[in-house]
Amino acid sequence: MADPSSYRPKPGQIPDSPGVYKFRDEHRRVIYVGKAKSLRQRLASYFQDLAGLHPRTRTMVTTAASVEWTVVSTEVEALQLEYSWIKEYDPRFNVKYRDDKSYPYLAVTMNEEFPRVQVMRGHKRKGVRYFGPYGHAWAIRDTVDLLLRVFPVRTCSAGVFKNAARTDRPCLLGYIGKCSAPCVGRVSDEEHRELAEEFCDFMAGRTGTYIRRLEQQMTDAAEEMEYERAARLRDDIEALKKAMEKNAVVLADATDADLMAVAEDELEAAVQIFHVRGGRVRGQRGWVTDKVEAVTTGDLVEHALQQLYGEETGDSVPKEVLVPALPDPVEPVQEWLTERRGSNVSLRIPQRGDKKALMETVQRNALQALGLHKTKRASDLTTRSRALEEIAGALDLDSAPLRIECYDISHLQGDDVVASMVVFEDGLQRKSEYRRFQIKGFEGQDDVRSMHEVITRRFRRYLAEKERTGEWTDGQNASSDGISRDGASVDGTSTESAPLGNVALEGDTTGNAFAGNAFTEEDGRPKRFAYPPQLVVVDGGQPQVAAAKRALDELGIDDIAVCGLAKRLEEVWLPHEDDPVVLPRTSEGLYLLQRVRDEAHRFAITYQRTKRAKRFKASPLDEVPGLGETRKQALIKHFGSVKKLRSATIDQICEVPGIGRKTAEAVAVALAQAAPAAPAVNTATGEIMEDEEVGAPVDTGSPEEPVSTGASHERRGQET
Repeated sequence: MADPSSYRPKPGQIPDSPGVYKFRDEHRRVIYVGKAKSLRQRLASYFQDLAGLHPRTRTMVTTAASVEWTVVSTEVEALQLEYSWIKEYDPRFNVKYRDDKSYPYLAVTMNEEFPRVQVMRGHKRKGVRYFGPYGHAWAIRDTVDLLLRVFPVRTCSAGVFKNAARTDRPCLLGYIGKCSAPCVGRVSDEEHRELAEEFCDFMAGRTGTYIRRLEQQMTDAAEEMEYERAARLRDDIEALKKAMEKNAVVLADATDADLMAVAEDELEAAVQIFHVRGGRVRGQRGWVTDKVEAVTTGDLVEHALQQLYGEETGDSVPKEVLVPALPDPVEPVQEWLTERRGSNVSLRIPQRGDKKALMETVQRNALQALGLHKTKRASDLTTRSRALEEIAGALDLDSAPLRIECYDISHLQGDDVVASMVVFEDGLQRKSEYRRFQIKGFEGQDDVRSMHEVITRRFRRYLAEKERTGEWTDGQNASSDGISRDGASVDGTSTESAPLGNVALEGDTTGNAFAGNAFTEEDGRPKRFAYPPQLVVVDGGQPQVAAAKRALDELGIDDIAVCGLAKRLEEVWLPHEDDPVVLPRTSEGLYLLQRVRDEAHRFAITYQRTKRAKRFKASPLDEVPGLGETRKQALIKHFGSVKKLRSATIDQICEVPGIGRKTAEAVAVALAQAAPAAPAVNTATGEIMEDEEVGAPVDTGSPEEPVSTGASHERRGQET
């Protein structure tokens, strides 16, 4: 616990101007971000007598080891910078709203030649019209099914659309009148786009025009004695009215507004938002947060507004935002919302009438959400705490293992050998900490040796980080613990790991183990491999556990527990023990270990299949310079397979549109130099695939029943 006076800025150092400040802990991680109209006054409030601080604030300032600030010109800039830093650093003492699901939107892809109506989640894309969010995807599909009678817009995927255009046959929706079938030319692209725009107008709340127009058309058809057409129009009107009934009018003046309510207690708060467009509730969403800092209702509202509109612009920010309490001060927040929208935004508390009545409804939803969350959270906390305590008791640990890392090896008959590392903190997945490795120290199938290599590489990075930050105890040095100054282990294996999405586990390819990006996070972002677990779990029995323990011993690490979970009998193996620990089948501790092991297995299998799919897609045509994907496909389509292309002459290759003689010669040379590949076998069916089939990823296991794991030494010859 740090003394705040040890890092308190000197008098006169802090400017009396707007700005944003960051508190960092002893490891340079950002633990709190705040903004202030006057940095001097705000920061001075943190360095008063600890007894006068709120308990949560007291915990934050005693956890921190330093404070720094950035001066800005206006409070609006401070608000924007605070939002950016909270999003970037994810500080542990800031309010963070947890959204338990990704809310679906009804989206119309106006950026495509033939706009498509579909359900979308995640980040919003440019050129797409969004309506919602909705509580459930089925609610969107029900609404769309009703509206397609009147606005038969395309809903099919790109593949279905292209196939229908190729065969000149529309899909089922085209036959039953729920799609205008632009794929086969029943309507032009302009006519179809007009239908999509009318669909968007109706969803945006401009419903009266279409209802009146259809009613007039129905009357005209009846007068002309076209009774079948009049009946169809009648059904269309009923469908539109039924769709409108799903979103009843709540504000009679066709208001566009978002209503926000907050339900809170001493520890947590729940936020509910109703999105009202054209006077109708078009969507609903909610968040829950722990109150890790001393905050008022106005502060919670401000954080929720940042979460809700931080990535939005234009009409996504409504003209009116109704809240239960105003932030203090309110002017910067209102100005920030106005900038996001591009026109004036009203931020206020409803006092009377329909808006106040609707706000009470939103408030009831927030209270129910908080009550439901607390019920679930209590159960989860109790269960997870019991599971961790059972594991600590069974493995004779000094304390509950708050951070557990699990490792698994995966391969297919010794090819594409990879490993996974998954992390559970407080009994919950921490997916941002997942890592995956390629086994590079040797070739072939050896699960025990692979486990030794992975554990060595992972904890060598941890020791390197400790040495860089000066956390070694007296008398320790890297060389004596199995790590050399050039970043290679004593047995010469590489420290480089495989990339994971946008996060790469870089090893240093220049020979300097401390020059990689993994060791240069001085700005407070989480460091890779920097935090040790209390428990290492390996997928396997005695051999894998012994290999992991030996790797830790070679590195001089003796304060991390190791165990293995064998899949056959779900036995827990400990180092240097001849008999396993058997946990009861109903044990919460065993259930948690199984979840950890299964997650590591799933992650390893996924990576191994990805690598195998890339290898299967390889083709001799990849080596031809200047031959892009389009012309490759043209060659395969023209000849039918790589085998037939290999036997073709240069003149025959030149007959393919877009292929000149120089390219044809390069193709012929590349195919001649490449030895014919051995026939590929689908291991699920035993079938030998033709050349044209090779190139598509082959999935040899069911998603519901993954193929075997590398932990079990008795399952050789299968995918692990």
